[in-house]
Amino acid sequence: MKKISVLFVCMGNICRSPTAHGVFERMVRDAGLAALIEVDSAGTHAYHIGKSPDPRSQETALGRGIDLSGQRARKAAREDFEQFDYVIAMDRDNLANLLTIAPDAHRTKLHLLLDFAPELGVREVPDPYYGGSGGFDRVFDLVTAAAEALLVTIREEHHI
Repeated sequence: MKKISVLFVCMGNICRSPTAHGVFERMVRDAGLAALIEVDSAGTHAYHIGKSPDPRSQETALGRGIDLSGQRARKAAREDFEQFDYVIAMDRDNLANLLTIAPDAHRTKLHLLLDFAPELGVREVPDPYYGGSGGFDRVFDLVTAAAEALLVTIREEHHI
């Protein structure tokens, strides 16, 4: 069976998408599905290519048992739509940016992360970059709730 692949995308790939990447990767591993599901992250802009996640993202995640230090920022590319089954944007702006590079045949792969958890009452993961540490905690909580729902969706859609 071909691995199911998930790509999380924010603007710079140093705050929200690395957090989602780390959280979802941990959930996949804890569910015993690491051989079936692969996870990555990217940004719609090239601001931070090759850099580690923001120290505040790393600190927040590490405080909850998830190490993001091995991740490196990269820019999302048209080819990602060939490779990934799910391309998950953190907000509408990044979704719009992804739509500009998505081949028509792969647009159905695009989703907003928080659409998997409508009970949260918000559709976008806020960018914590210019705020205080509380924003990073909020991002982690939103991402965790939506990632749980995403994993349920993937398991149902792929019968795993």
